[in-house]
Amino acid sequence: MARRPLPRILTDSAPLARMANFASLARSREFARTAADSASDVFHPLITIGRGLRRLAVAARGRWDATPKESRGPLLFFIGACVLVVALVPYGPLLALIAAMLAGAWAGRERTPVVTGPSEAETERLRALYEALVPYLSAEGDPAPLYAHGGDWERVFGEYAFDDSGRLERLQLKYPAYFTDGEDRSRVRIEQVLYAKAGRGREYHFAWDELANQLTVTVLAALPADIAAQRFVTSPGETVLGFTDPDSVQRTLPVDGADGTRDAPPVVWRTGPRSTEPHLLALGQSGSGTTTLLRSIALQALVHGDVLVVDGTGTGEFGCLVGRRGVRGVESGLAGALAALEWASQETERRLVVANRARQSGRPAPDDTRRPLWIVVDRPTALSHLAAAEGREDPQQWLQVPLRHGRAAQVTVVVADQFESADLLSDPVRAHTKARVVLGTATAEEVRAVLGAPPHTTPTASVPPGRGYARLGSGPVLRVQVPATPDPFDDATSEAHRDAVLALLPERTAADDTESLATVEDGSAPSHPARANGSEGTDGADGVDEAVEAEPSAAEPVGAGARVSIVKGGESRTVAGGSREALHAER
Repeated sequence: MARRPLPRILTDSAPLARMANFASLARSREFARTAADSASDVFHPLITIGRGLRRLAVAARGRWDATPKESRGPLLFFIGACVLVVALVPYGPLLALIAAMLAGAWAGRERTPVVTGPSEAETERLRALYEALVPYLSAEGDPAPLYAHGGDWERVFGEYAFDDSGRLERLQLKYPAYFTDGEDRSRVRIEQVLYAKAGRGREYHFAWDELANQLTVTVLAALPADIAAQRFVTSPGETVLGFTDPDSVQRTLPVDGADGTRDAPPVVWRTGPRSTEPHLLALGQSGSGTTTLLRSIALQALVHGDVLVVDGTGTGEFGCLVGRRGVRGVESGLAGALAALEWASQETERRLVVANRARQSGRPAPDDTRRPLWIVVDRPTALSHLAAAEGREDPQQWLQVPLRHGRAAQVTVVVADQFESADLLSDPVRAHTKARVVLGTATAEEVRAVLGAPPHTTPTASVPPGRGYARLGSGPVLRVQVPATPDPFDDATSEAHRDAVLALLPERTAADDTESLATVEDGSAPSHPARANGSEGTDGADGVDEAVEAEPSAAEPVGAGARVSIVKGGESRTVAGGSREALHAER
Protein backbone atom coordinates (compact mmCIF):
# COMPACT_ATOMS: atom_id res chain seq x y z
CA MET A 1 0.00 0.00 0.00
CA ALA A 2 1.51 3.31 -1.08
CA ARG A 3 1.93 6.07 1.52
CA ARG A 4 0.29 9.45 0.95
CA PRO A 5 2.66 12.44 0.75
CA LEU A 6 2.73 15.00 3.54
CA PRO A 7 1.23 18.50 2.99
CA ARG A 8 3.54 20.92 1.31
CA ILE A 9 3.35 23.37 4.20
CA LEU A 10 5.07 20.73 6.35
CA THR A 11 7.76 19.90 3.79
CA ASP A 12 8.44 23.29 2.23
CA SER A 13 10.83 25.48 4.27
CA ALA A 14 9.96 28.78 2.48
CA PRO A 15 6.90 29.70 4.64
CA LEU A 16 8.93 29.02 7.76
CA ALA A 17 11.62 31.34 6.50
CA ARG A 18 9.07 34.03 5.71
CA MET A 19 7.58 33.73 9.20
CA ALA A 20 11.06 34.09 10.66
CA ASN A 21 11.65 37.15 8.53
CA PHE A 22 8.32 38.65 9.71
CA ALA A 23 9.21 38.09 13.37
CA SER A 24 12.65 39.62 12.83
CA LEU A 25 11.07 42.62 11.10
CA ALA A 26 8.61 43.13 13.97
CA ARG A 27 11.43 42.98 16.48
CA SER A 28 13.42 45.48 14.46
CA ARG A 29 10.48 47.86 14.28
CA GLU A 30 9.91 47.59 18.00
CA PHE A 31 13.60 48.22 18.65
CA ALA A 32 13.61 51.23 16.32
CA ARG A 33 10.49 52.65 18.00
CA THR A 34 12.06 52.19 21.44
CA ALA A 35 15.26 53.84 20.28
CA ALA A 36 13.33 56.75 18.81
CA ASP A 37 11.38 57.24 22.01
CA SER A 38 14.57 57.11 24.04
CA ALA A 39 16.25 59.60 21.73
CA SER A 40 13.21 61.86 21.91
CA ASP A 41 13.38 61.78 25.70
CA VAL A 42 17.10 62.46 25.70
CA PHE A 43 17.03 65.23 23.11
CA HIS A 44 13.68 66.73 24.23
CA PRO A 45 15.29 69.86 25.76
CA LEU A 46 17.26 70.47 22.54
CA ILE A 47 14.13 69.94 20.44
CA THR A 48 12.18 72.38 22.64
CA ILE A 49 14.95 74.99 22.45
CA GLY A 50 15.24 74.59 18.70
CA ARG A 51 11.48 74.95 18.23
CA GLY A 52 11.49 78.04 20.41
CA LEU A 53 14.41 79.62 18.56
CA ARG A 54 12.60 79.00 15.31
CA ARG A 55 9.48 80.72 16.64
CA LEU A 56 11.52 83.64 17.90
CA ALA A 57 13.21 83.94 14.52
CA VAL A 58 9.85 83.97 12.75
CA ALA A 59 8.58 86.63 15.16
CA ALA A 60 11.72 88.71 14.65
CA ARG A 61 11.35 88.45 10.87
CA GLY A 62 7.75 89.57 11.11
CA ARG A 63 8.71 92.50 13.32
CA TRP A 64 11.44 93.47 10.84
CA ASP A 65 9.03 93.38 7.93
CA ALA A 66 6.54 95.49 9.89
CA THR A 67 9.21 98.11 10.70
CA PRO A 68 9.13 101.12 8.33
CA LYS A 69 12.16 101.49 6.11
CA GLU A 70 13.13 104.84 7.61
CA SER A 71 13.31 103.19 11.05
CA ARG A 72 15.39 100.19 10.09
CA GLY A 73 18.71 102.07 10.20
CA PRO A 74 18.33 103.22 13.82
CA LEU A 75 17.10 99.75 14.73
CA LEU A 76 20.21 98.11 13.25
CA PHE A 77 22.42 100.63 15.04
CA PHE A 78 20.68 99.78 18.34
CA ILE A 79 21.10 96.05 17.76
CA GLY A 80 24.79 96.48 16.90
CA ALA A 81 25.33 98.55 20.03
CA CYS A 82 23.70 95.86 22.14
CA VAL A 83 25.93 93.18 20.55
CA LEU A 84 29.02 95.30 21.17
CA VAL A 85 28.10 95.85 24.82
CA VAL A 86 27.45 92.13 25.31
CA ALA A 87 30.80 91.28 23.71
CA LEU A 88 32.72 93.71 25.93
CA VAL A 89 31.05 92.77 29.21
CA PRO A 90 32.82 89.97 31.12
CA TYR A 91 31.07 86.69 30.51
CA GLY A 92 28.74 88.58 28.21
CA PRO A 93 28.65 86.04 25.35
CA LEU A 94 28.10 83.18 27.79
CA LEU A 95 25.27 85.03 29.52
CA ALA A 96 23.76 85.95 26.15
CA LEU A 97 23.88 82.29 25.07
CA ILE A 98 22.19 81.20 28.30
CA ALA A 99 19.53 83.89 27.90
CA ALA A 100 18.88 82.82 24.30
CA MET A 101 18.53 79.17 25.35
CA LEU A 102 16.13 80.11 28.15
CA ALA A 103 14.08 82.27 25.80
CA GLY A 104 14.00 79.46 23.25
CA ALA A 105 12.95 76.93 25.90
CA TRP A 106 10.12 79.22 27.05
CA ALA A 107 8.92 80.00 23.52
CA GLY A 108 9.14 76.36 22.40
CA ARG A 109 7.34 74.79 25.32
CA GLU A 110 4.34 72.61 24.57
CA ARG A 111 1.15 74.53 25.18
CA THR A 112 -2.18 72.99 25.96
CA PRO A 113 -4.47 73.77 23.05
CA VAL A 114 -7.30 76.12 24.02
CA VAL A 115 -10.68 74.75 23.16
CA THR A 116 -12.51 77.41 21.17
CA GLY A 117 -16.09 77.47 20.07
CA PRO A 118 -19.17 76.01 21.71
CA SER A 119 -19.49 72.38 22.66
CA GLU A 120 -21.90 70.04 20.94
CA ALA A 121 -24.64 70.66 23.50
CA GLU A 122 -24.12 74.43 23.31
CA THR A 123 -24.22 74.29 19.54
CA GLU A 124 -27.57 72.53 19.68
CA ARG A 125 -28.90 75.23 22.00
CA LEU A 126 -27.77 78.00 19.68
CA ARG A 127 -29.19 76.23 16.64
CA ALA A 128 -32.54 75.72 18.37
CA LEU A 129 -32.61 79.37 19.39
CA TYR A 130 -31.83 80.40 15.82
CA GLU A 131 -34.62 78.24 14.40
CA ALA A 132 -37.08 79.69 16.94
CA LEU A 133 -36.32 83.23 15.74
CA VAL A 134 -36.76 82.44 12.05
CA PRO A 135 -40.57 83.01 11.90
CA TYR A 136 -40.23 86.42 13.56
CA LEU A 137 -37.08 87.82 11.89
CA SER A 138 -37.56 86.66 8.29
CA ALA A 139 -39.64 88.03 5.46
CA GLU A 140 -40.66 86.76 2.04
CA GLY A 141 -38.73 88.21 -0.84
CA ASP A 142 -35.53 88.82 1.12
CA PRO A 143 -32.73 87.94 -1.36
CA ALA A 144 -30.16 87.28 1.40
CA PRO A 145 -32.07 86.45 4.59
CA LEU A 146 -30.20 86.39 7.87
CA TYR A 147 -32.74 83.99 9.30
CA ALA A 148 -33.88 80.97 7.32
CA HIS A 149 -34.72 77.40 8.23
CA GLY A 150 -31.51 75.42 8.13
CA GLY A 151 -29.42 78.60 7.86
CA ASP A 152 -26.09 79.45 9.41
CA TRP A 153 -26.54 80.62 13.00
CA GLU A 154 -22.92 81.80 13.23
CA ARG A 155 -23.79 84.73 10.93
CA VAL A 156 -26.20 86.29 13.42
CA PHE A 157 -24.81 85.28 16.83
CA GLY A 158 -21.77 87.51 17.19
CA GLU A 159 -21.08 86.85 20.88
CA TYR A 160 -22.30 84.14 23.20
CA ALA A 161 -21.30 82.81 26.59
CA PHE A 162 -22.46 79.91 28.75
CA ASP A 163 -22.15 79.31 32.47
CA ASP A 164 -20.71 76.22 34.11
CA SER A 165 -24.04 74.40 33.88
CA GLY A 166 -24.29 74.95 30.12
CA ARG A 167 -27.03 77.58 30.29
CA LEU A 168 -26.90 80.68 28.13
CA GLU A 169 -25.42 83.63 30.01
CA ARG A 170 -24.89 86.26 27.32
CA LEU A 171 -25.93 86.52 23.68
CA GLN A 172 -25.51 89.20 21.03
CA LEU A 173 -27.50 88.73 17.83
CA LYS A 174 -28.09 90.68 14.66
CA TYR A 175 -31.51 91.22 13.14
CA PRO A 176 -32.59 92.51 9.72
CA ALA A 177 -32.92 96.22 9.15
CA TYR A 178 -36.58 95.84 8.19
CA PHE A 179 -37.49 94.46 11.63
CA THR A 180 -39.76 96.88 13.47
CA ASP A 181 -37.57 97.38 16.50
CA GLY A 182 -39.24 100.69 17.28
CA GLU A 183 -42.53 99.01 18.22
CA ASP A 184 -42.92 97.68 21.72
CA ARG A 185 -45.11 94.82 20.58
CA SER A 186 -42.43 93.50 18.22
CA ARG A 187 -39.77 93.80 20.88
CA VAL A 188 -41.84 92.00 23.48
CA ARG A 189 -42.46 89.12 21.07
CA ILE A 190 -38.73 88.60 20.48
CA GLU A 191 -37.98 88.93 24.20
CA GLN A 192 -40.56 86.27 25.04
CA VAL A 193 -39.03 83.84 22.54
CA LEU A 194 -35.53 84.41 23.90
CA TYR A 195 -36.77 84.09 27.48
CA ALA A 196 -38.45 80.76 26.73
CA LYS A 197 -35.55 79.25 24.76
CA ALA A 198 -32.70 80.58 26.89
CA GLY A 199 -34.18 79.18 30.11
CA ARG A 200 -36.94 80.35 32.39
CA GLY A 201 -36.56 81.21 36.05
CA ARG A 202 -33.89 83.85 35.51
CA GLU A 203 -34.03 87.57 34.84
CA TYR A 204 -32.70 88.75 31.49
CA HIS A 205 -31.76 92.25 30.40
CA PHE A 206 -32.44 93.22 26.78
CA ALA A 207 -30.36 96.03 25.27
CA TRP A 208 -31.63 97.09 21.84
CA ASP A 209 -29.20 98.94 19.57
CA GLU A 210 -31.41 100.28 16.79
CA LEU A 211 -28.48 101.97 15.04
CA ALA A 212 -26.47 98.76 14.61
CA ASN A 213 -29.50 96.41 14.43
CA GLN A 214 -28.21 94.38 17.35
CA LEU A 215 -29.78 92.94 20.49
CA THR A 216 -27.73 91.98 23.53
CA VAL A 217 -29.24 89.59 26.05
CA THR A 218 -27.60 89.35 29.47
CA VAL A 219 -28.52 87.29 32.52
CA LEU A 220 -28.84 89.58 35.54
CA ALA A 221 -27.70 88.61 38.99
CA ALA A 222 -30.15 88.96 41.85
CA LEU A 223 -30.07 92.31 43.63
CA PRO A 224 -28.62 92.12 47.16
CA ALA A 225 -31.32 91.90 49.82
CA ASP A 226 -29.00 92.18 52.84
CA ILE A 227 -29.03 95.99 53.04
CA ALA A 228 -31.03 97.13 56.07
CA ALA A 229 -32.18 100.58 57.15
CA GLN A 230 -29.24 102.84 57.97
CA ARG A 231 -28.04 106.41 57.66
CA PHE A 232 -27.10 106.91 54.02
CA VAL A 233 -24.56 109.47 52.85
CA THR A 234 -26.84 111.87 50.98
CA SER A 235 -27.40 115.60 50.69
CA PRO A 236 -30.53 117.44 51.88
CA GLY A 237 -33.31 116.80 49.39
CA GLU A 238 -31.98 113.37 48.37
CA THR A 239 -33.79 110.19 49.35
CA VAL A 240 -32.56 106.66 48.69
CA LEU A 241 -35.44 104.56 47.38
CA GLY A 242 -33.34 101.41 47.08
CA PHE A 243 -30.40 99.90 45.25
CA THR A 244 -30.07 98.78 41.66
CA ASP A 245 -27.59 97.31 39.14
CA PRO A 246 -24.06 98.75 39.01
CA ASP A 247 -24.25 99.69 35.33
CA SER A 248 -27.61 101.48 35.66
CA VAL A 249 -26.43 104.50 37.68
CA GLN A 250 -23.18 106.44 37.91
CA ARG A 251 -23.03 106.73 41.67
CA THR A 252 -22.34 104.48 44.63
CA LEU A 253 -22.88 104.82 48.36
CA PRO A 254 -21.10 103.05 51.23
CA VAL A 255 -23.54 100.68 52.92
CA ASP A 256 -23.32 98.10 55.68
CA GLY A 257 -24.39 94.64 54.58
CA ALA A 258 -24.01 91.07 55.72
CA ASP A 259 -20.42 90.97 54.43
CA GLY A 260 -19.35 94.30 55.91
CA THR A 261 -19.13 97.74 54.37
CA ARG A 262 -19.22 97.96 50.58
CA ASP A 263 -20.22 100.37 47.81
CA ALA A 264 -23.68 99.90 46.32
CA PRO A 265 -25.40 101.75 43.45
CA PRO A 266 -28.47 103.62 44.81
CA VAL A 267 -31.68 104.88 43.24
CA VAL A 268 -31.70 108.46 44.51
CA TRP A 269 -34.90 110.52 44.39
CA ARG A 270 -34.36 114.28 44.53
CA THR A 271 -37.07 116.56 45.92
CA GLY A 272 -37.34 120.27 46.53
CA PRO A 273 -38.17 123.43 44.58
CA ARG A 274 -36.07 122.41 41.57
CA SER A 275 -37.17 118.80 41.40
CA THR A 276 -38.96 117.63 38.25
CA GLU A 277 -40.67 114.79 40.12
CA PRO A 278 -41.53 116.21 43.58
CA HIS A 279 -44.09 113.53 44.55
CA LEU A 280 -44.01 109.73 44.52
CA LEU A 281 -46.52 106.91 44.00
CA ALA A 282 -45.76 103.29 44.93
CA LEU A 283 -47.98 100.37 43.94
CA GLY A 284 -47.70 96.67 44.66
CA GLN A 285 -49.42 93.57 45.89
CA SER A 286 -50.11 92.81 49.52
CA GLY A 287 -46.83 92.03 51.25
CA SER A 288 -44.71 93.42 48.41
CA GLY A 289 -43.00 96.02 50.61
CA THR A 290 -44.78 99.32 49.85
CA THR A 291 -45.23 100.07 53.55
CA THR A 292 -41.56 99.25 54.09
CA LEU A 293 -40.69 101.78 51.40
CA LEU A 294 -42.81 104.48 53.09
CA ARG A 295 -41.22 103.72 56.44
CA SER A 296 -37.74 103.99 54.92
CA ILE A 297 -38.61 107.32 53.26
CA ALA A 298 -40.08 108.67 56.50
CA LEU A 299 -36.95 107.81 58.50
CA GLN A 300 -34.76 109.56 55.93
CA ALA A 301 -37.08 112.59 55.76
CA LEU A 302 -36.94 113.13 59.53
CA VAL A 303 -33.26 114.05 59.28
CA HIS A 304 -33.97 117.41 57.60
CA GLY A 305 -37.75 117.86 57.78
CA ASP A 306 -41.11 117.06 59.35
CA VAL A 307 -43.35 114.11 58.55
CA LEU A 308 -47.13 113.67 58.68
CA VAL A 309 -48.26 110.04 58.36
CA VAL A 310 -51.74 108.84 57.40
CA ASP A 311 -52.07 105.07 57.72
CA GLY A 312 -55.12 103.91 55.81
CA THR A 313 -54.58 100.27 56.73
CA GLY A 314 -55.18 100.93 60.42
CA THR A 315 -52.76 98.20 61.45
CA GLY A 316 -50.32 100.47 63.29
CA GLU A 317 -47.41 99.96 60.89
CA PHE A 318 -46.11 103.45 61.74
CA GLY A 319 -46.56 103.26 65.51
CA CYS A 320 -42.83 103.58 66.04
CA LEU A 321 -43.02 107.21 64.82
CA VAL A 322 -45.60 108.39 67.34
CA GLY A 323 -44.27 111.08 69.67
CA ARG A 324 -40.96 111.42 67.87
CA ARG A 325 -39.28 114.73 67.14
CA GLY A 326 -40.34 116.05 63.73
CA VAL A 327 -43.40 113.82 63.44
CA ARG A 328 -46.44 116.08 63.07
CA GLY A 329 -48.87 113.23 63.57
CA VAL A 330 -49.69 109.61 62.82
CA GLU A 331 -53.36 109.07 61.96
CA SER A 332 -55.15 105.78 61.26
CA GLY A 333 -58.86 106.64 61.65
CA LEU A 334 -61.05 108.39 59.12
CA ALA A 335 -61.76 111.46 61.28
CA GLY A 336 -58.11 111.93 62.20
CA ALA A 337 -57.00 111.43 58.60
CA LEU A 338 -59.47 114.05 57.35
CA ALA A 339 -58.32 116.56 59.95
CA ALA A 340 -54.63 115.86 59.31
CA LEU A 341 -54.90 116.15 55.54
CA GLU A 342 -57.02 119.29 55.86
CA TRP A 343 -54.28 120.80 58.00
CA ALA A 344 -51.66 119.75 55.44
CA SER A 345 -53.62 121.47 52.68
CA GLN A 346 -53.98 124.69 54.66
CA GLU A 347 -50.33 124.53 55.75
CA THR A 348 -49.33 124.39 52.09
CA GLU A 349 -51.44 127.47 51.39
CA ARG A 350 -49.96 129.26 54.40
CA ARG A 351 -46.45 128.59 53.19
CA LEU A 352 -47.31 129.93 49.77
CA VAL A 353 -48.73 133.13 51.29
CA VAL A 354 -45.76 133.70 53.58
CA ALA A 355 -43.20 132.97 50.87
CA ASN A 356 -45.03 135.28 48.45
CA ARG A 357 -45.08 138.13 50.97
CA ALA A 358 -41.39 137.62 51.70
CA ARG A 359 -40.46 137.74 48.01
CA GLN A 360 -42.54 140.87 47.46
CA SER A 361 -40.83 142.62 50.32
CA GLY A 362 -37.37 141.50 49.25
CA ARG A 363 -36.76 139.34 52.30
CA PRO A 364 -35.89 135.65 52.54
CA ALA A 365 -38.67 133.25 53.37
CA PRO A 366 -39.04 132.31 57.07
CA ASP A 367 -37.41 129.16 58.29
CA ASP A 368 -40.72 127.42 59.00
CA THR A 369 -41.64 127.65 55.32
CA ARG A 370 -38.28 126.34 54.14
CA ARG A 371 -38.24 123.28 56.36
CA PRO A 372 -39.45 120.32 54.24
CA LEU A 373 -42.80 118.80 55.13
CA TRP A 374 -43.49 115.22 54.06
CA ILE A 375 -47.03 113.87 53.77
CA VAL A 376 -46.84 110.07 53.81
CA VAL A 377 -50.13 108.37 52.97
CA ASP A 378 -50.49 104.59 52.97
CA ARG A 379 -53.59 103.04 51.37
CA PRO A 380 -55.68 106.21 50.83
CA THR A 381 -58.25 104.22 48.85
CA ALA A 382 -59.19 102.32 52.02
CA LEU A 383 -60.05 105.63 53.68
CA SER A 384 -61.91 106.77 50.56
CA HIS A 385 -64.05 103.64 50.62
CA LEU A 386 -64.78 104.14 54.31
CA ALA A 387 -65.64 107.81 53.76
CA ALA A 388 -68.03 106.93 50.92
CA ALA A 389 -69.77 104.36 53.14
CA GLU A 390 -70.24 106.96 55.88
CA GLY A 391 -71.25 109.73 53.47
CA ARG A 392 -68.23 111.91 54.26
CA GLU A 393 -65.80 113.73 52.02
CA ASP A 394 -63.00 111.86 50.30
CA PRO A 395 -59.66 112.33 52.13
CA GLN A 396 -57.86 112.38 48.79
CA GLN A 397 -59.38 115.75 47.91
CA TRP A 398 -57.16 117.40 50.54
CA LEU A 399 -54.08 116.14 48.67
CA GLN A 400 -54.85 118.27 45.65
CA VAL A 401 -53.24 121.47 46.95
CA PRO A 402 -50.06 119.79 48.31
CA LEU A 403 -49.70 117.91 45.03
CA ARG A 404 -50.18 120.95 42.80
CA HIS A 405 -48.24 123.51 44.83
CA GLY A 406 -46.12 121.40 47.15
CA ARG A 407 -42.89 121.86 45.24
CA ALA A 408 -42.90 125.64 45.77
CA ALA A 409 -43.94 125.22 49.42
CA GLN A 410 -41.35 122.54 50.27
CA VAL A 411 -44.14 119.97 50.70
CA THR A 412 -43.64 116.43 49.38
CA VAL A 413 -46.41 113.85 49.05
CA VAL A 414 -45.70 110.10 49.08
CA VAL A 415 -48.61 107.74 48.37
CA ALA A 416 -48.64 103.94 48.40
CA ASP A 417 -51.48 101.60 47.50
CA GLN A 418 -52.22 98.22 45.94
CA PHE A 419 -52.79 97.26 42.32
CA GLU A 420 -56.40 96.25 42.79
CA SER A 421 -57.21 99.68 44.26
CA ALA A 422 -55.27 101.79 41.77
CA ASP A 423 -58.45 102.75 39.90
CA LEU A 424 -59.77 104.42 43.06
CA LEU A 425 -56.87 106.85 43.25
CA SER A 426 -57.92 110.40 42.49
CA ASP A 427 -56.86 112.18 39.31
CA PRO A 428 -54.51 114.63 41.10
CA VAL A 429 -52.67 111.74 42.72
CA ARG A 430 -52.14 109.99 39.41
CA ALA A 431 -51.32 113.19 37.53
CA HIS A 432 -48.80 114.82 39.89
CA THR A 433 -46.81 111.79 41.10
CA LYS A 434 -44.04 111.69 38.51
CA ALA A 435 -41.80 109.39 40.54
CA ARG A 436 -43.19 105.86 40.40
CA VAL A 437 -42.27 102.58 42.08
CA VAL A 438 -43.72 99.11 41.43
CA LEU A 439 -42.94 96.42 43.99
CA GLY A 440 -43.66 92.72 44.09
CA THR A 441 -44.68 90.33 41.36
CA ALA A 442 -46.05 92.20 38.35
CA THR A 443 -46.40 91.53 34.65
CA ALA A 444 -44.77 93.68 32.00
CA GLU A 445 -48.17 95.22 31.18
CA GLU A 446 -48.76 96.21 34.81
CA VAL A 447 -45.29 97.73 35.07
CA ARG A 448 -45.86 99.67 31.86
CA ALA A 449 -49.26 100.92 33.04
CA VAL A 450 -47.74 102.36 36.23
CA LEU A 451 -44.32 103.54 35.08
CA GLY A 452 -45.28 104.59 31.57
CA ALA A 453 -42.58 102.43 29.97
CA PRO A 454 -41.96 98.69 29.85
CA PRO A 455 -39.08 97.21 31.81
CA HIS A 456 -35.99 96.11 29.91
CA THR A 457 -35.90 92.90 31.92
CA THR A 458 -38.13 89.87 32.23
CA PRO A 459 -40.05 89.92 35.54
CA THR A 460 -39.58 86.76 37.56
CA ALA A 461 -42.39 84.77 39.13
CA SER A 462 -41.09 85.02 42.70
CA VAL A 463 -39.34 88.04 44.19
CA PRO A 464 -38.41 88.96 47.78
CA PRO A 465 -40.26 91.78 49.59
CA GLY A 466 -39.13 95.23 48.52
CA ARG A 467 -38.04 94.07 45.07
CA GLY A 468 -39.43 95.81 41.97
CA TYR A 469 -38.92 98.62 39.48
CA ALA A 470 -38.56 102.39 39.80
CA ARG A 471 -38.76 105.25 37.33
CA LEU A 472 -38.10 108.89 38.15
CA GLY A 473 -39.94 111.14 35.74
CA SER A 474 -38.99 110.37 32.16
CA GLY A 475 -35.84 108.47 33.12
CA PRO A 476 -35.12 104.81 32.48
CA VAL A 477 -36.85 101.96 34.26
CA LEU A 478 -34.50 100.65 36.96
CA ARG A 479 -34.57 97.53 39.06
CA VAL A 480 -34.74 98.39 42.73
CA GLN A 481 -34.41 96.62 46.06
CA VAL A 482 -35.78 98.61 49.00
CA PRO A 483 -33.69 98.56 52.20
CA ALA A 484 -35.18 96.29 54.82
CA THR A 485 -37.10 98.63 57.15
CA PRO A 486 -39.64 96.49 59.06
CA ASP A 487 -41.86 97.57 61.92
CA PRO A 488 -39.67 97.33 65.04
CA PHE A 489 -42.74 96.51 67.17
CA ASP A 490 -43.57 93.46 65.07
CA ASP A 491 -42.71 90.17 66.76
CA ALA A 492 -41.58 88.67 63.44
CA THR A 493 -38.89 91.32 63.01
CA SER A 494 -35.37 90.08 63.54
CA GLU A 495 -33.28 91.59 66.30
CA ALA A 496 -30.75 93.07 63.88
CA HIS A 497 -33.42 94.84 61.80
CA ARG A 498 -35.23 96.03 64.93
CA ASP A 499 -32.05 97.60 66.29
CA ALA A 500 -31.31 99.20 62.92
CA VAL A 501 -34.72 100.89 62.74
CA LEU A 502 -34.73 101.97 66.38
CA ALA A 503 -31.30 103.54 65.93
CA LEU A 504 -32.70 105.81 63.19
CA LEU A 505 -35.74 107.03 65.14
CA PRO A 506 -35.49 110.57 66.53
CA GLU A 507 -35.73 111.09 70.25
CA ARG A 508 -39.10 111.41 71.88
CA THR A 509 -40.33 114.87 72.86
CA ALA A 510 -41.42 115.52 76.44
CA ALA A 511 -44.43 117.54 75.24
CA ASP A 512 -45.64 114.64 73.12
CA ASP A 513 -45.26 112.30 76.07
CA THR A 514 -47.38 114.63 78.23
CA GLU A 515 -50.03 114.96 75.53
CA SER A 516 -50.12 111.24 74.94
CA LEU A 517 -50.61 110.66 78.66
CA ALA A 518 -53.45 113.20 78.78
CA THR A 519 -55.02 111.60 75.74
CA VAL A 520 -54.99 108.17 77.37
CA GLU A 521 -56.50 109.57 80.55
CA ASP A 522 -59.50 111.29 78.93
CA GLY A 523 -59.91 108.78 76.07
CA SER A 524 -59.83 111.34 73.24
CA ALA A 525 -57.76 111.14 70.08
CA PRO A 526 -54.33 112.78 69.93
CA SER A 527 -54.06 116.29 68.62
CA HIS A 528 -53.06 117.15 65.08
CA PRO A 529 -50.24 119.44 64.08
CA ALA A 530 -50.69 123.18 64.46
CA ARG A 531 -51.90 124.95 61.38
CA ALA A 532 -51.77 128.62 60.60
CA ASN A 533 -54.70 130.94 60.10
CA GLY A 534 -55.20 133.10 57.05
CA SER A 535 -56.39 130.33 54.69
CA GLU A 536 -59.51 129.27 56.56
CA GLY A 537 -62.35 128.30 54.27
CA THR A 538 -60.12 127.75 51.26
CA ASP A 539 -61.00 124.66 49.27
CA GLY A 540 -58.97 123.02 46.54
CA ALA A 541 -56.52 124.59 44.13
CA ASP A 542 -58.72 127.61 43.32
CA GLY A 543 -58.32 128.92 46.85
CA VAL A 544 -54.53 129.01 46.54
CA ASP A 545 -54.51 131.94 44.13
CA GLU A 546 -57.02 133.81 46.28
CA ALA A 547 -54.94 133.16 49.38
CA VAL A 548 -51.77 134.34 47.69
CA GLU A 549 -53.38 137.55 46.46
CA ALA A 550 -55.21 138.32 49.72
CA GLU A 551 -53.44 140.33 52.40
CA PRO A 552 -53.80 138.95 55.92
CA SER A 553 -55.43 141.31 58.37
CA ALA A 554 -53.30 143.27 60.75
CA ALA A 555 -55.17 141.96 63.76
CA GLU A 556 -54.34 138.36 62.84
CA PRO A 557 -51.05 138.12 60.97
CA VAL A 558 -50.11 134.99 59.09
CA GLY A 559 -48.57 132.41 61.39
CA ALA A 560 -49.58 134.16 64.59
CA GLY A 561 -52.99 132.67 65.34
CA ALA A 562 -52.21 128.96 65.37
CA ARG A 563 -54.97 126.40 65.51
CA VAL A 564 -55.05 122.78 66.58
CA SER A 565 -57.39 120.26 64.97
CA ILE A 566 -58.62 117.66 67.43
CA VAL A 567 -61.00 114.76 67.22
CA LYS A 568 -63.56 114.22 69.96
CA GLY A 569 -66.65 112.10 69.70
CA GLY A 570 -65.89 111.13 66.10
CA GLU A 571 -66.01 114.76 64.83
CA SER A 572 -63.15 117.03 63.77
CA ARG A 573 -63.10 120.49 65.36
CA THR A 574 -60.71 123.40 65.54
CA VAL A 575 -59.47 125.19 68.64
CA ALA A 576 -58.10 128.73 68.28
CA GLY A 577 -54.83 129.63 69.86
CA GLY A 578 -52.91 126.43 69.32
CA SER A 579 -51.48 126.34 72.82
CA ARG A 580 -51.48 123.21 74.90
CA GLU A 581 -53.54 124.91 77.58
CA ALA A 582 -56.28 125.73 75.06
CA LEU A 583 -56.20 122.17 73.80
CA HIS A 584 -56.58 120.70 77.27
CA ALA A 585 -59.31 123.22 78.11
CA GLU A 586 -61.29 122.16 75.05
CA ARG A 587 -60.92 118.53 76.07
